[in-house]
Amino acid sequence: MAPTQEQVTAALATVIDPEIRRPITDLGMVKSIDIGADGVVRVGVYLTVAGCPMKDTIRRDVATSVTKLEGVTGVEIELDVMSTEQRKKLQTTLRGDRGPEKEIPFNQPGSLTRVFAVASGKGGVGKSSVTVNLAASMAASGLKVGIVDADIYGHSVPRMLGASERPTKVEDMIMPPVAHDIKVISVGMFKPEGNSAVVWRGPMLDRALHQFLADVYWGDLDVLLLDLPPGTGDIAISVAQRLPSAELLVVTTPQMAAAEVAERAGSIAAQTHQQIAGVIENMAWLPCPHCDERISVFGEGGGQTVADALTRTLGTRVPLLGQVPIDLRLREGGDEGKPLVLTDPDSPAAAELRTIAAGLSKRSSSLKGLQLGLSPNR
Repeated sequence: MAPTQEQVTAALATVIDPEIRRPITDLGMVKSIDIGADGVVRVGVYLTVAGCPMKDTIRRDVATSVTKLEGVTGVEIELDVMSTEQRKKLQTTLRGDRGPEKEIPFNQPGSLTRVFAVASGKGGVGKSSVTVNLAASMAASGLKVGIVDADIYGHSVPRMLGASERPTKVEDMIMPPVAHDIKVISVGMFKPEGNSAVVWRGPMLDRALHQFLADVYWGDLDVLLLDLPPGTGDIAISVAQRLPSAELLVVTTPQMAAAEVAERAGSIAAQTHQQIAGVIENMAWLPCPHCDERISVFGEGGGQTVADALTRTLGTRVPLLGQVPIDLRLREGGDEGKPLVLTDPDSPAAAELRTIAAGLSKRSSSLKGLQLGLSPNR
């Protein structure tokens, strides 16, 4: 006996659009359902844009979901493309009635997304590796996570996550690619093929950051991480202005030269009135391959030194969140697009990163910026 229209619709409701991360039935993507007496089900599906990079995934998931129904002898799928009116309706469905204005959703009253801006004083301390692995650990724990690769000149997050797809544009919304259950956006995804340089000045950098935050459809994220460029330049200032509630995570290595410049990067919070979630010491030591004794390749104490100095500067406790040991697999995982916390979660470096991620995830959210629904008692 062939399935009913309601059964097929219910099966299609389990198909999640890989970019928007919502059921295709909620997004108006189901064009038609035709059920033959012979058990062959023909499904028409609207793609958001022509040449949708995820069309094969959608086709596969639709076929898989419908095939499971009792009485189905075959599934035929016809792909079509949404009209301009349908895309506008989809945009309204996703954005609500806010209209076309480019608001940053993480600044809106009631937003529960925690935003962490990962900063460092200088390059080469593993800031991007830390960002990617924290995000991967949080996503693996069930949180909805996004990354903004805000290091415009030195963008590296797409490679480290293995995110090779280009973003899809629906009207004036940008759908970010998803890798390891993490939504990610980077200027590297918009460049022509090749490793060309980005040559932009301050206003263009600020505009790019605003587009990443306002034009990209992030959905309901639990955590957003921004991988900042080293130092206290234009992007760091723009983040403070665009996302005043963002908390800083300062990454350093143990050596004093790195710790001094990391302290400068963190001290920007005194001028921008941002909170510092803590300090992460990367490359803290190298486990001896023969006896497991800790070898302090880059010295000792830099992370605690930065935490103590920022505590004095800001007048509030800045904790040392963790010390991540040197692990060749951490670098290899970044080159291969496979975060270490996923490929070898019990390795010392991954275990420390997972502990840091868990601590950041469990901290209670601030009430700053939230509407409490209180009124004066007259």
